[in-house]
Amino acid sequence: MEEIIQEKISADHLLYVSLKYTKTCDVILNLILRWRKMIETSIDEILKHAKKKKKISSIPGNPAKKIEEIRKLFKKDKNFIEVIDMYEMFRKIEELRKERIGEFRKNVTLKVIYRGEEININLEQLKIYAEKLEKFISATKHFLLN
Repeated sequence: MEEIIQEKISADHLLYVSLKYTKTCDVILNLILRWRKMIETSIDEILKHAKKKKKISSIPGNPAKKIEEIRKLFKKDKNFIEVIDMYEMFRKIEELRKERIGEFRKNVTLKVIYRGEEININLEQLKIYAEKLEKFISATKHFLLN
């Protein structure tokens, strides 16, 4: 849990401090990579805990199988599943086609083409992601403590 919290603190700093002053797509990308690492750590810890509690028989080695296992464990938690969907995009963010819009300006946006869909990642969108991740961390903490 400690490692997850550290990643979250670093990500929050990028979102609320670095991005506020630099307004570049590189900061947005770094923030997304931080979140990705935080979610990966959470998934690993959840799977370890689930195995210990005998909710799953084994921990998959392959990331896609881990995601599948997590989807089964949390199928009732809509927010958790939304974060896993976000995570799937975050995992591919480096290979996706990206366009930088309005860098160094108030409305800096990273336009990403994901699954044939155009996603505009701007400050508003990042705040929505941050809110979902906050609930995700609470759910993770709750799961790990039970």
